[in-house]
Amino acid sequence: MDVYTPPPLTSRAHPGLPAAHLSAILDVVELSPFRIERFYARYEHSTRFMLSSSDCESRTIGALLELEPDAHGRLLETWCGYTESPGGSALRQAIASLYERSGAEEVLVTSCAEEGIFLLYHALLRPGDHVIVETPCYESALQVARSTGAEVSQWRRRYEDGWAHDLDALAGLIRPATRLLYLNQPHNPTGTLMARPAFDHVIGLARAHGLVVFSDEVYRELEHDPAARLPAACDEYERAVSLGSISKSYGLPGLRTGWIATRDAGLRDAVAALKDYTTICASAPSEFLTALALRHRQVLLDRNLAIVRRNLPLLDGFFERHAGTFAWIRPTASPIGFPRVTGIGDLTRYCEQLAEAGVLLLPGSVYDQPGHVRIGFGRANMPDALNVLEANLNNGQHRTGRPRE
Repeated sequence: MDVYTPPPLTSRAHPGLPAAHLSAILDVVELSPFRIERFYARYEHSTRFMLSSSDCESRTIGALLELEPDAHGRLLETWCGYTESPGGSALRQAIASLYERSGAEEVLVTSCAEEGIFLLYHALLRPGDHVIVETPCYESALQVARSTGAEVSQWRRRYEDGWAHDLDALAGLIRPATRLLYLNQPHNPTGTLMARPAFDHVIGLARAHGLVVFSDEVYRELEHDPAARLPAACDEYERAVSLGSISKSYGLPGLRTGWIATRDAGLRDAVAALKDYTTICASAPSEFLTALALRHRQVLLDRNLAIVRRNLPLLDGFFERHAGTFAWIRPTASPIGFPRVTGIGDLTRYCEQLAEAGVLLLPGSVYDQPGHVRIGFGRANMPDALNVLEANLNNGQHRTGRPRE
């Protein structure tokens, strides 16, 4: 029987996970309250309409099982014991089908994408390191990086610039201590997608400086024009880590399955060693259902993309009718957008009041963008939710609080 030897501390190009570093992680992880999740904890499951959903329309287990004739029987025969720590072979093979150059052995399954973010940051970063994070962003991309003791700089994108990527600004943020660059493409919360020449430039910049690229790709494959799809970062760059999830584009967040894919064995081993102290392995039924879903992912994507394409013109008309209040950079990927809002004093309070009226928007304050809201258009009932919002606006119920200065 082989005896497992923990990965040693090696060069910065292939970091291991020394005992002292692991001890420091487990001793204290200081994190601020997760504002998105705290807001949703109050309203998500009690508000009639979710108009800020970050995921697409879901489906039942029964509907998933119909994708393969014998799936129901195989699910009932699934053994509810421990699964393989990196993920079962069937699941990793299904995940690997998303990539061109990264195989099943280069995939590590996590219990949702959030675990992947936590593991990658804490396996790689130490106090004294420097990280660059594309913002605005899902809050854990910033806060978990900070919790490692690393210094974090924001590569800021601005509505006033059309959410453009300032490549010169990115180059100016790189320091000798910079170790990692976090990207999110397609982007949460704006729903925009980096142009291919910009993506190639960013990868080239990372390669020149030896940076790890941590590429959050949970909305990949839901580009409104599939021809605009970017390659997975793990296929383009040997030191890139692609983060994926079954939750967003595929609309199956209840399965709680995510993954990372990277050709860098040192990075992968470091994450795997730390995972032994978090979830160890995934749920056996979730692994079965996720692999099933990914084998038929085009069925899920076709339906969800059809919903998105049906809903977007409705939002265009809504924003035209309420041009004095809403304006946005129209999304090109994902089921979310990030319109700017004017004429409402306390936007967070308005979202709270709107939730009480039956429809939920996510205030941009949770992204440190208080003049925006996140809107979701990947659900089939979005037209009904939009009608409630429009009635609220037409009744003047948004004219609350002091005007924003």
